[in-house]
Amino acid sequence: MNPRREVLSHRSALFDGIEEGGIRASSLYSSHEIDEHENDRAIDGLEDRVILLKRLTGDVHEEVESHNRVLDRMGNDMDASRGILSGTMDRFKSVFETKSSRRMFMLVVSFVLIFLVIYYLTR
Repeated sequence: MNPRREVLSHRSALFDGIEEGGIRASSLYSSHEIDEHENDRAIDGLEDRVILLKRLTGDVHEEVESHNRVLDRMGNDMDASRGILSGTMDRFKSVFETKSSRRMFMLVVSFVLIFLVIYYLTR
């Protein structure tokens, strides 16, 4: 038998013959037992909800961790791209600084023409 129920049965046995305010004590305890059962069901329902919320928060945590890993990799890739791009820009700067203005003009015009040809071919 449940220890809680034993205590309730002992209480009801003690106060069985006493009337209080026109209501017998045993009927009070039976309504308390009903309230206890309702409370137990409510506690069980809350426990189920807590377990569900715990699972959901675990899933959210795993999802956040995976997104953090993806973002970290993306950030590392962007840093590597930035390094490569800055190296390329440094090379362009050195080419433009060492060549004469006429050669630089021809180089820029040739890049623009190549870009336009590729643009029209891909369209």
